[in-house]
Amino acid sequence: MDGEAQLYTASWENGTLAPVDRLRSERAESPTPGLVEGTEPGAGQKSAMFVHTQSFEDLTAEADEDARREAELDKSEECADELKVLVGEKTIEEQRNNDASSETRTKEEDVSSEAWRSHRKHVFVLSEAGKPIYTRYGTEEALSSTMGVMMALVSFVEAEKNIIRSIHADGCKVVFLTKSPLVLVGVSRTCQSDKELLRELQYIYYQIVSLLTLTQLNHIFQHKQNYDLRRLLAGSEYLTDNLLHRLDRDPGLLLSAVTCLPLPSSARDVVSSSLQAAKAKNLVFSILLAGDRLVTLVRKKDQFLHHIDLHLVFNLVGSSSSFREGEGWTPICLPKFNTAGFFHAHISYLAPASELCLILVSTDREDFFNMSDCKQRFLERLSKRSAYQVLKEALKCPSYSVEQVGIPELRHFLYKSKSSGLYTSPEFPEMYQSDDKQERLMGLYQDLHSCLHHPTRPLRSFYRCSETENLLAWVTSGFELYLCFSPLGTKALAISAVNKLLKWIRKEEDRLFILSPLTY
Repeated sequence: MDGEAQLYTASWENGTLAPVDRLRSERAESPTPGLVEGTEPGAGQKSAMFVHTQSFEDLTAEADEDARREAELDKSEECADELKVLVGEKTIEEQRNNDASSETRTKEEDVSSEAWRSHRKHVFVLSEAGKPIYTRYGTEEALSSTMGVMMALVSFVEAEKNIIRSIHADGCKVVFLTKSPLVLVGVSRTCQSDKELLRELQYIYYQIVSLLTLTQLNHIFQHKQNYDLRRLLAGSEYLTDNLLHRLDRDPGLLLSAVTCLPLPSSARDVVSSSLQAAKAKNLVFSILLAGDRLVTLVRKKDQFLHHIDLHLVFNLVGSSSSFREGEGWTPICLPKFNTAGFFHAHISYLAPASELCLILVSTDREDFFNMSDCKQRFLERLSKRSAYQVLKEALKCPSYSVEQVGIPELRHFLYKSKSSGLYTSPEFPEMYQSDDKQERLMGLYQDLHSCLHHPTRPLRSFYRCSETENLLAWVTSGFELYLCFSPLGTKALAISAVNKLLKWIRKEEDRLFILSPLTY
């Protein structure tokens, strides 16, 4: 490899953790790997690939600060045109076809019906003037009076120079997020905490900003407070619907992390260096995806991508079939990078029937042909170095089974390396194959996550027994780990399994993680 890829002994960039040579020694000699950030299994060996954040606290830090100021209040509360080319496209994932048709039916539900009320989680978006913008179920028109009541509650509390955070009543949580000029409301009967629901509302907010930019959003409502934003967002509802679906099912959004396609490190290095060589003046990020998994990411030096922005890119690609029809060119705002303007993304699949999707993010709206040329140069280098065939083989087995870990009582796990911002987990075992059972298991992980990241009483570890499974959650400065065991296991067995699992992840980290991210 050329450039930065050859600097094996270079120090970490931007807030170093440890020199690489010393880091490797510590990683090899550590009897309990992962207790120190930068030495955990999966930790990058050169430089950070993403913005360095403290997991999902980054999403809710602002709200936590306000919540502390409003502690007394909390107690009382308990009583854009260029995107039109993508509009209307359906999800391309076959396993979600039934879900997509179900979502269409729910949009037609009578909001006064029992079926509408029976949904476990609702999400509403409205303007500060009370104009409806989005609802997950039913239609905005039918819910205009309901959203008017929500806005009246927000305005009433604000008139007293306070902020409404949540309402708890009859097993139901109503969580409010005010991000001027929008107000987002989540209504849930799940076990999720207020903070977890707030995290989901934050994602929906960023999804809307990614379509319009915050600058345009503010400009619109400054000139006309009662503007109907649905005019600009018409047809893009499928993006928000799909994001909500991912929030219920995708561990990456829970962990604020991304998972990688398992790939031999030598092959990943070839792919990364090929992408690094296919650069252009205005190219900022080059991202290769395999479905919902990251193959590699090459960034411009000193420019970092945030997990939230990458998840929004995942959602854009996974929600639309139009990119399979040729080379797409679309504006996209990356709100955690810059809320004021658009990047322009060249999005295309390496082959019509392939799951490999290349996203080239440029700062120049006239850069389509340059980005197309970058793609061709990347493909040529891949073919010359025989890496394309290795990628095709890896796609035949994009995950791994929990049996490979060698812990009989272990059913499933989620492991996140904090310093790299990457996570790994096996495929769901047979007992969790149905959508309902997978969603139930994700709900259990969300509950554990809430306990570990409680705003006032955070925990380091948590063990829970039930009739169907035993669960262990553990967080250190280096990693987060969530394990699901057979209900016949014991706590001592679960704790001993942690060390075995960490050693297995250490052994497989070259294949499961991107340890040496490259830059231009």
